[in-house]
Amino acid sequence: MALSRLSSRSNTISRPLSAAFNRFISTDTTPITIETSLPFTAHLCDPPSRSVESSTQELLTFFRTMALMRRMEIAADSLYKAKLIRGFCHLYDGQEAVAIGMEAAITKKDAIITAYRDHCIFLGRGGELYEVFAELMGRRDGCSRGKGGSMHFYKKDSSFYGGHGIVGAQVPLGCGIAFAQKYGKEEAVTFAMYGDGAANQGQLFEALNISALWDLPAILVCENNHYGMGTAEWRAAKSPSYYKRGDYVPGLKVDGMDAFAVKQACKFAKEHALKNGPIILEMDTYRYHGHSMSDPGSTYRTRDEISGVRQERDPIERIKKLVLSHDLATEKELKDMEKEIRKEVDDAIAKAKDCPMPEPSELFTNVYVKGFGTESFGPDRKEVKAALP
Repeated sequence: MALSRLSSRSNTISRPLSAAFNRFISTDTTPITIETSLPFTAHLCDPPSRSVESSTQELLTFFRTMALMRRMEIAADSLYKAKLIRGFCHLYDGQEAVAIGMEAAITKKDAIITAYRDHCIFLGRGGELYEVFAELMGRRDGCSRGKGGSMHFYKKDSSFYGGHGIVGAQVPLGCGIAFAQKYGKEEAVTFAMYGDGAANQGQLFEALNISALWDLPAILVCENNHYGMGTAEWRAAKSPSYYKRGDYVPGLKVDGMDAFAVKQACKFAKEHALKNGPIILEMDTYRYHGHSMSDPGSTYRTRDEISGVRQERDPIERIKKLVLSHDLATEKELKDMEKEIRKEVDDAIAKAKDCPMPEPSELFTNVYVKGFGTESFGPDRKEVKAALP
């Protein structure tokens, strides 16, 4: 049945949905069985089934949320080129299936910590578009009060602990969160995400070793987009089978362009981690943009390579084909949904542009321990000063 024949009542899965989207959502939860595009490849464990249970509601929400993520990142690209976003900025377009599939398999009690390509992870955790663009433009209503920027998104009430700029340093922190979860008997897990470029970091192996010794509920997720900055994985890693890198720790290689493969793998990994300790997931994915905004992304790979991935493996197109093949929506209805998404993004940007910058005194907050009453000064020692709380 097409969207026009579905109920207008909404039910969210991964994040609060806009009022404009409510009329598109079905409450039909009749199971739909979908087979993953590729089999899982396992190390020291039996792979999960390729058959994944879904529903009309989930398929449509996947399409809508991934399309929103894609549009948000394209808009961020434009804002950066217009110099409304400054500093570093790393975009996630092409990798949306990892964020949406992971979120569908877990709860907000489960923690996520990642590196600096974090906008879509924040959105998947329930963050708002307005908070995204406000933070990107350094405005005070941003998710980190305008002081973190692109690389330091944060949402503690949804167990999202950033957004980290030091390559690989988030993995030991994630294992620390997993230790706290086990210590507190929370029956929750932590997903510590990193890229193939960070996979050779020594601190990653140190954290994995202690996690395995203590059977911590830590899931290390390697988002392998095949290029660490401008360096192809084969130039940097003697063994690019990242899911095997744990040696004594089980691993699973996953098609990271297939949201349902990611969902199945994350569900499997959570069950494993709660019973047996850490596991590594290697998500075989791809980024369309360069590493950051200073990287055109075309000097170390061909345009044919990028367009080939778009045509054959694009994660949103894959979901779109499933929606159409199950007669859940028409082409026109999906185009209408995309128009509403474009308007939602434009409205969030306009609102964020009107948001003021943080007060100069905010330079001194969230830095030192509270309660000392110390006075701090800016470089001129006159105009910018604040008494620390």
